[in-house]
Amino acid sequence: MDRNITRRSVIVTGASTALAGLLARPAVATPRPHGGTAFTNVTVIDPATARVVENTTVLVRGDTIVDVGGRVPADATIVDLRGRYLIPGLADMHAHAQAEGIDTGLYVANGVTTVREMAGSPLAHDWRTRIRAGTLLGPRFTIGSRIIDGLPSIWDPKWLDVVQIGDPTAARAAVREELGRGADFIKVYSRVPREAYRALAAEAHRQGVSFAGHCPDAVALEEAADLGQSSVEHMFWTPFETSSKEAEIRAEIRRIRLELGDYAGWFKAIHPLEWTAAHSYKRSKAKYLYAKLSRRRTRQVPTLAMHRGLDFARTVSLDDPRNRYLPESALAGQRLALQEFYLKDRLPSEDAEWAAMFDFRLRTVKDLHEAGVPLMTGTDTGTCAVWPGFSVHDELALFVEAGMSPMAALHASTAEPAAFLGTNTGRIAPDHKADLAILDANPLHDIRSTQRLSGVVVNGRYVDEAARQQILKEVEQTAAAMPAGAAVMTCPCHTG
Repeated sequence: MDRNITRRSVIVTGASTALAGLLARPAVATPRPHGGTAFTNVTVIDPATARVVENTTVLVRGDTIVDVGGRVPADATIVDLRGRYLIPGLADMHAHAQAEGIDTGLYVANGVTTVREMAGSPLAHDWRTRIRAGTLLGPRFTIGSRIIDGLPSIWDPKWLDVVQIGDPTAARAAVREELGRGADFIKVYSRVPREAYRALAAEAHRQGVSFAGHCPDAVALEEAADLGQSSVEHMFWTPFETSSKEAEIRAEIRRIRLELGDYAGWFKAIHPLEWTAAHSYKRSKAKYLYAKLSRRRTRQVPTLAMHRGLDFARTVSLDDPRNRYLPESALAGQRLALQEFYLKDRLPSEDAEWAAMFDFRLRTVKDLHEAGVPLMTGTDTGTCAVWPGFSVHDELALFVEAGMSPMAALHASTAEPAAFLGTNTGRIAPDHKADLAILDANPLHDIRSTQRLSGVVVNGRYVDEAARQQILKEVEQTAAAMPAGAAVMTCPCHTG
């Protein structure tokens, strides 16, 4: 099999110089040095406070919001947003860098101004350096370590630069090494042994950094929360501790033996246990677990967009119009993953079971939210039927489908990520960063209105609708120009 369409390499050719120029140059309305830019006559939606203020003004000076609701300075540049709605820029809290000339443009065009990279991508580090230097327009990046998995890893090292640990000594050393490589936090994975995980947690705390990611198979979610795991990704592990058959499920998990690189085998082993857990749900156990997660402020990042692709793998459409923004090599990687990981050994007669599992995931999200467990939007870019930027809007819609209000869903993509990261973003208030999305319709009436963008403000730079459409056009051209055999970095979470 040609490894040029693997899920782990980086595109090194085909970047659009035209796109780079567009993203690097100042946007349409450049604030004057003193007056700034005044966005007038707009309805402001601030999910941090659940406040809605109609017909108001937001004044931006440099990269900061300096006033909301005040008078317009005489020397300000005025952008009249009459009839429009202003929300904070959105966040993708589970992303994987894929391609130069693709991701950053799609994030900006979709109003996504905060991104958490979950696999220590050198590409993401490069983007962040250029964004901070002002030579690339893009979101704010927080970047994790390389994936730290058990020994053997379910990842094949030929496909992924994975760190494998089998004991506490190796765990502590891995934390120190990854911090030396520039990681903002430690990314933990599925097969880390329990004692190694505990040592990793202790070393992360000693070094003053957080750790996040999968909840290892050998570790209970309650224990992960008690040890301080800052966020838990995906919905694979959440059901086990809500099951009346947890003891039997844990015993089965302990019996799982996988060879190096056998990710498909992990899927095959875990799914029946998920199914058992979903059908032995015990409300009192769920209430106890969710209360613990709420008290510990252990964030859940459900990545429902990813789970939808997995749980409906037989019928998921790989012909979405948004595919025109991805290079053929990325699409080929998705098709390969669909057949070799999602559908391998899955019988058509099992499809209804997988679909029912997705319904259970939606109900779990609703229950987590109602129990006060903080949720954040994340998409797992690189998996089947997930697109940088666009899929944050899909995730918002799925949160609402699960039973959350539109305001709560927006909170999960703005104020909650900001609180988690400790940044002064995610709000429309003075002294907060000017990361904003301008909408043509009210998302509180229909969450899908977040897709009706007519402008974006990224780190204080205003990208009007014409510039936004030009970014999309040039991303499309970049994707089309990339050779079919060009390698693409895609999701290193559970596809290979």
